[in-house]
Amino acid sequence: MEKSIFEIIENKKIAKDIYFCTLHGDTSHITAPGQFINIALDGKYLRRPLSVCDYDDKSVTVIYKIVGGGTEQMSKMKSGETLDVLTGLGNGFDVSMCGKSPLLIGGGVGIPPMYRLAKDIIRTGVIPAVVLGFNTAGDAFYIDEFKKLGAYVHVATVDGSIGTKGFVTDIVKNLEYTYFYTCGPLPMLKAVYNTTCTSGQLSFEERMGCGFGACMGCSCKTKYGNKRICKDGPVLQKEEIIW
Repeated sequence: MEKSIFEIIENKKIAKDIYFCTLHGDTSHITAPGQFINIALDGKYLRRPLSVCDYDDKSVTVIYKIVGGGTEQMSKMKSGETLDVLTGLGNGFDVSMCGKSPLLIGGGVGIPPMYRLAKDIIRTGVIPAVVLGFNTAGDAFYIDEFKKLGAYVHVATVDGSIGTKGFVTDIVKNLEYTYFYTCGPLPMLKAVYNTTCTSGQLSFEERMGCGFGACMGCSCKTKYGNKRICKDGPVLQKEEIIW
């Protein structure tokens, strides 16, 4: 974990209540897809944890949704403004377990970490299938970016305005895969858990106090005892999860 100051390079709206933000700073502590950063905002007591969408040696990209006062405040920030950021948080996904035909499943703001994961898997010479879930076409983002990576992309919307009408699981049950990775809201994770027929990794979204394991506020039960989503997660193995 590292605390440092990042400068906003770009902060723009890309879908309904969805914003794309690139920050310039020290990213050396970000080492795996699925990790997150924790951003301090003026006047807010708790930091805001945001999944890493992508990163290089000088910048990190996050995609976030306005869900309250903190993210609304962040959406109004401009290029050149700075943020106090904790980086290198969480365990991230284990790419080495993907097998020959991995499946990546993302829902809503659980989609951003799937992008870097897909990129890292493709760099190993394996092409993943990606299932992206949204409520409606107005909520959709990053579909073309996944296609440009070379992934096999499937889209589901609840209202059927684009892609398959229904949920991500309506697509998953018709696909063949060797392993799966997923991130999204809890109801989606439960549905994916019950639908998938292989081992996999699930990344959990959780309210956090500190973001690095000190407060125990985001602990959850597993078959191996209590684990902290921020420190021991957010990625858990399918076999260890207790619902």
